[in-house]
Amino acid sequence: MPRPTVAQLAYGSATVICSTIAMLLLSRTSAGPGVGVIAVSALILGVFVAMSVPKPKPAAPAPEPAPERPLATTLASPAASGAAESPREPVREPAGP
Repeated sequence: MPRPTVAQLAYGSATVICSTIAMLLLSRTSAGPGVGVIAVSALILGVFVAMSVPKPKPAAPAPEPAPERPLATTLASPAASGAAESPREPVREPAGP
């Protein structure tokens, strides 16, 4: 069972205290059984309020890093870069027999 959050404890406790005081003042009871009924009903109301407080959403897990792969490099052709002819000539295969 998950533990209650601070907000749930605060709202539940405040509800129990405020509702107990309000019901005791409104009912003007001083007899033991009347006070007991009011205390139990205030406690039930406090638990209900604490359970209805929205719980925080869990943090999203961090995405896994992408696997490392070599960087692809592209070389510009000498004609495109405006440079002089390449010092190397392309290899030419000899013609067949």
